[in-house]
Amino acid sequence: MAEVTLRPLEVDDAELLASLYVRNREFMAPFDPDRPDDFYTAEGQRQALKALVRDRANDRRYRFLISSGDVPAGAISVSNIVRGPFQNASIGYWVSEDLNGRGIATAAVDLVAGWAFGPGGFHRLEAGTLVDNLRSQAVLRHNRFSRIGLSRNYLHIGGSWRDHILFARTAEE
Repeated sequence: MAEVTLRPLEVDDAELLASLYVRNREFMAPFDPDRPDDFYTAEGQRQALKALVRDRANDRRYRFLISSGDVPAGAISVSNIVRGPFQNASIGYWVSEDLNGRGIATAAVDLVAGWAFGPGGFHRLEAGTLVDNLRSQAVLRHNRFSRIGLSRNYLHIGGSWRDHILFARTAEE
């Protein structure tokens, strides 16, 4: 496997990100919330990335491009940030269909956890997976996330409210 790296997404990544999303639209449909058609355009991504830059400046949300070698492979986010005594955030990630099964997501979660528990200053990370997304659950377990429960009707995906298994990890783990 090529070296997996993360770098913060920037507005200039709009075309690249739109291209990745278009190529993976069908593959990601069973896992992602419904998205408007403009989400899959460079302009839609440009607007989303401008909002991301503002959110990052206000410590509200971070997103990183995942690369395997020099190949863009997907994205990973740190969001739902709560500071103060909680120091908690949620992570979400995806890897392009053609690169699945190569350990890229596992490496990316490890890298983002290192950032979050180090420079990011978080104490706890959470993640949720669809009940039947066994591969993502394996990624989280490999990265020392523990199952904390089942959340009924957690996200609206594919036209219905879907249950998710929730996982968490603290800096001490």
